[in-house]
Amino acid sequence: MQRPTKEQIRAYPLYDGLAFDDINIIENEQDAQRALNALQNEYCLGFDTETKPIFRKGQVSPGPTLIQLATATKGYLFPTRFPAALKVAGMLLENAKIKKVGFGIKGDNNELRNKLSIALVNTEDLSVQLKHLIGEKNTVGARAAVALILNKRLAKGAQKSNWGAYPLKKSQIQYAANDAHAAICVANSIAQLSRT
Repeated sequence: MQRPTKEQIRAYPLYDGLAFDDINIIENEQDAQRALNALQNEYCLGFDTETKPIFRKGQVSPGPTLIQLATATKGYLFPTRFPAALKVAGMLLENAKIKKVGFGIKGDNNELRNKLSIALVNTEDLSVQLKHLIGEKNTVGARAAVALILNKRLAKGAQKSNWGAYPLKKSQIQYAANDAHAAICVANSIAQLSRT
């Protein structure tokens, strides 16, 4: 297995990920309770965060403005501006029985702990796992991982958008959910590969 080049990645079909109707945005107590009920017994969840970009030198990051969790079939977006969303996201991230898989988790972990007092536990950084799997010295980012394992091209269009603004645009919702969804799909595929 070899990391694909940028040219090879561009040739792959677009990662379609979750349908818009399969993405849940958690804004209130009812949404939060439904998300908790749906996710608290999962063995493994795809995970990511988005943070409002910093444009001026010396500006301090406010920390994650969105926490994303996904199963193989559903995405859950927790805007940290809503107390109920933040509380349930924290409960799930701090649940040691649920493995959280994602790309470059170290930065997310520091931001969650320092800015939101969430202690992320039971994680697996797919960037590091794939680095060891293919015998490279550099970590493998989400885009390269999706190409390598799923033979798809992960769109990164909304990556630099304003994650501090609300409500989120449809493109942001899809992008954010698919980042977490891609992580669980890559993790599931790696697990299948190691079983064969």
